Amino acid sequence: MNAFDLAALHPRLPSPVEPVEDERFTRHGVRLLLKRDDLIHQDLPGNKWRKLAPNLPAAAGRPVLTFGGAYSNHLRATAAAGRLLGFPTIGVVRGEELAGRPLNPSLARCAADGMRLRFVDRATYRRRADPQVLAELLTELPSEYGDCYVVPEGGSNEAAVRGCAELGRELHGVADVVAVACGTGGTLAGLAAGLAPGQRALGMAVLKGGFLAGDVRDLQKSAFGRPAGDWSLDDRFHFGGYARTTPALDAFAEDFEARHGLPVERLYVAKMLYGLVALADEGAFPPGTALAAVITGSG
Repeated sequence: MNAFDLAALHPRLPSPVEPVEDERFTRHGVRLLLKRDDLIHQDLPGNKWRKLAPNLPAAAGRPVLTFGGAYSNHLRATAAAGRLLGFPTIGVVRGEELAGRPLNPSLARCAADGMRLRFVDRATYRRRADPQVLAELLTELPSEYGDCYVVPEGGSNEAAVRGCAELGRELHGVADVVAVACGTGGTLAGLAAGLAPGQRALGMAVLKGGFLAGDVRDLQKSAFGRPAGDWSLDDRFHFGGYARTTPALDAFAEDFEARHGLPVERLYVAKMLYGLVALADEGAFPPGTALAAVITGSG
């Protein structure tokens, strides 16, 4: 198998849309739909598939170097793709490794899938796009890694954004508003571009900082040459920042799982769903709205 054999992975596309009955929405006249992107592939679910699939042919079997935090779903998906398709992977991880401490479950899965992990301090990580920093990282790799194909943090580049536009096209005529959790903004940028006129994309930021809107605009300009689609961001439901949760969020996720029999990933999906319930209570969705929530899965 090589990096062009993506069809051999048997992705489930388009992913199904499941209507669910939830009185927290129905009492406001809102119909909730779940776009089950988590069912695309066991190891490469949701937006991770949609972002990686258009990048891997460009890698053409070369080692793939990419970036992420210690709990990055993108790193896990890239490592899994490398194992399944037979190419080396390198993950540059934000934060210094603690000597003598075991890897967390996310990074342990990356290592088990063959990913070479390179820990860098946060100051260096912030400069990851600097050509000098990147050149130094590449120089430190053993010679067998050769020429690497570099994918940015979260997989969000021009190819990934165009890949995520297909998500929007799959939802034509299905929903008035489509919500997705946002880390780097690539999925929202593509989703909004793929939706039909009259549909709106809603991004729920899972990290604090308030900078994602500019990133989404920049990604759309790179991918399409212009702003695309009707979209907005809500950054009130990050629960303290990336990879952070609270007892209240955990309780909400457990309740949603019990109501609907759906595994709810905590770092992205739970925050989005919690935010949608709050927005429904605020009257953000007019009665009669069909609201689709993209379930991206855990990666």
